[in-house]
Amino acid sequence: MPTLPYPVMVDARGGPWALHDASASRIAEADALARSPGHVLMTRAGTAVVRLALARLAGASRVHVVCGPGNNGGDGLVAARLLHGQGVRVQAHLAGDPSRGPADARQALAEARDAGVRLSPFDPDTPVPTADEAVIDGLLGLGLHRAPEGLVAAAVGWVGAGSAPVLSIDLPSGLHPDTGQALGTACVRATVTLSLLTLKPGLFTAHGRDLAGEVWFDALGVTASPPSAWLAAPPRWDPPAHDSHKGAHGDVLVVGGARGLAGAAWLAADAALQAGAGRVFVSALDAAAAGFDAGRPELMARERAWQASASELEQSTVVCGCGGGVDVGATLVPLLAHAGRLVLDADALNVIARELPLQALLRSRAALRRPTILTPHPLEAARLLGCSTKAVQADRLLAARSLVERTGAVIVLKGSGTVTAAPGALPVVNPTGNGALATAGSGDVLAGWIGGWWARRPGVDPAELAAGAVWQHGRAADLHVAAGHRGPLRAGALAKAMAQAR
Repeated sequence: MPTLPYPVMVDARGGPWALHDASASRIAEADALARSPGHVLMTRAGTAVVRLALARLAGASRVHVVCGPGNNGGDGLVAARLLHGQGVRVQAHLAGDPSRGPADARQALAEARDAGVRLSPFDPDTPVPTADEAVIDGLLGLGLHRAPEGLVAAAVGWVGAGSAPVLSIDLPSGLHPDTGQALGTACVRATVTLSLLTLKPGLFTAHGRDLAGEVWFDALGVTASPPSAWLAAPPRWDPPAHDSHKGAHGDVLVVGGARGLAGAAWLAADAALQAGAGRVFVSALDAAAAGFDAGRPELMARERAWQASASELEQSTVVCGCGGGVDVGATLVPLLAHAGRLVLDADALNVIARELPLQALLRSRAALRRPTILTPHPLEAARLLGCSTKAVQADRLLAARSLVERTGAVIVLKGSGTVTAAPGALPVVNPTGNGALATAGSGDVLAGWIGGWWARRPGVDPAELAAGAVWQHGRAADLHVAAGHRGPLRAGALAKAMAQAR
């Protein structure tokens, strides 16, 4: 067997990383099996598991390898045999009958038995793994189609009841590879996941990021088919030229800030300025909040800016909806008709979801080559799609693609593993960010940052630009947590943190 590279950690600062859904992953697996001699691919997989286990689970007094009846269990049995050969104390628990499974899994069982690995049927009454032990989860992997049942479900619960670190093979058992949803009440929460052959989107969105833990990847020497999606890479940042001036960095117009909600518009405007826009104007819907901001004297107020001439709007990058309330509806017809570059967030999306004529105007922008970026959270996305939030979260990539088809716009579906989707392009899943962003105003900052960055770089593909802004947004939160902060990243400090993360 040729020498293969060790598994690599999937780091947000690397990438872009190709993602393959279950269908594409099965095609890659079938192709690899057809090109490899019998049992070679499973041996490679088990070897990769052992390499990572020896690095990340070192010092465990005992390693419990929990094996299902399929090929995922076969990978676990190969790992158990190799760990046993390294002198590691191993106990393999068989949650199912591998002797009735695929040929490779049957061979792995026979080799483990011949090598003297301790094998036993899984017993739910076995004492749960303790903190000084470790678990290798080889129960389900890619073969999952429905919620775990019977003995396998009991084994998933047994793993979760213990305090030992867990290394999941390919996927945490019980996690859907495409959607990142736990398919039942029983799902393994891994410390480390080693994705084999391909990286699966479900590891990086919805519940996947919490359940997968630290994600590593080993292609097993196989080149996969074209991807289904991408995991975002850090954005490119071009420093301003020495002879540049504010007029060369574009104008941003922020429309929003209804009565009681003015702060949202000013947060978005501050973010646009921090992102590099040359000039930022705030057109607040609440006349009492439309004046000078002493905290940010660089920001300029402009009354009823949406009523400007069509030619002026065509030259602007407009961010509309932040704190807009119901009053924002009056601004949308001229902005949809004339804004050169348009970012729609929050209440602007809610109004469009209710008004069919506005939806038609939104769709017409794509035909007129006037790019639009929508930044919905799951509830706003559900309103636009006419479905429930639960349906959006059940398959976030599908929801983002559906919004693209319905609107013709670039979609930034916010949440854990934010998805950016655009016409004619593969979705991009964001690997940065954490719960520190779960605070009022963080979405306004993202919308404003997108607008400011877009004004400065009007020729950049808007989907690439949006995905890059999302990456920076999350990266600021990652650095916040890395610095030891336990509370949320306040929206008023977020734009500055994004500038520093850049």
